[in-house]
Amino acid sequence: MSEPTSPAAGVIHDIGYRHYDGPRLGRAAITRALMVSSLRHAYGLGRSGKSKVMPLLLLATMVVPAAIMVGIMNAMKMPDPIINPIEYAGLLQVVIALFLASQAPQLFSRDLRYRSIVLYLARPPHRSDYALAKLVALIGSLVILIGLPVFVLYVGALLAKQDFGTSTKQFLLALVGAVLLSVLLAAIGGLIAAATPRRGFAVAAIIAVLLVSFTASTITIAVVNQDIGGPMKTAARYAHLGSPFTLVDVLQTFLLRQVPDGGWIPTTQQGIVFALVYVAIVAVCVWGINQRYAKVARG
Repeated sequence: MSEPTSPAAGVIHDIGYRHYDGPRLGRAAITRALMVSSLRHAYGLGRSGKSKVMPLLLLATMVVPAAIMVGIMNAMKMPDPIINPIEYAGLLQVVIALFLASQAPQLFSRDLRYRSIVLYLARPPHRSDYALAKLVALIGSLVILIGLPVFVLYVGALLAKQDFGTSTKQFLLALVGAVLLSVLLAAIGGLIAAATPRRGFAVAAIIAVLLVSFTASTITIAVVNQDIGGPMKTAARYAHLGSPFTLVDVLQTFLLRQVPDGGWIPTTQQGIVFALVYVAIVAVCVWGINQRYAKVARG
């Protein structure tokens, strides 16, 4: 009968790790770091070269037309801008929608897909910290996408020696409009992306929601308001609520008092309705994102 073998003695290796005695920065610092990291990732910074192609290509698509307009204004010494900067985003809605569809899943779906979300939610960050950091990063990336060409137009107007006061006012109002649009789109895109870990589903769903809503809203407006050239009917005005892009167009017209060419200005009652719908959509989407991560945190 063989003798029982004794267990092998354990060995401790000193590999040079030191105990951390520095300050513990806590939730706020972690949230800020996650926010900055997510904003960089939205443009592929810190990721592979392939990840940079789509966001930077879309950013270039937004900036190049503005740069061309600046060249024309300066070459022809135009005293007025070719386009009011606040209307620029409306011309490139497709590019903005594609950016949202491509980058919202990157920020919200990736951690769900690879289950790395459980590491973030372990502690000390709360699920609301994570959701807030991702949402603010997506808003910031959209503000850059929309605001950079507006800045190019502003610099071009100054180089063309157009009126400084008017150009600065238009630039600042356009930035406010960019923030309004970015907050609404980020809330909607973030909710859709957080709902599924599958990137392809999220991309398709975001594009479908933005495309279908804008098409339906445009068709409804055209059908209701068949009197071309006449005043827009009340029902047609409220049909602008059907799409995030048209909703923000009307809301910024009401708040900023900048009426686009061929546009209309809402009454006080209509403006309040649009503002309330805007706030309600953002609030519901933010609540939905938070609830989604609450479910993930519970397992």
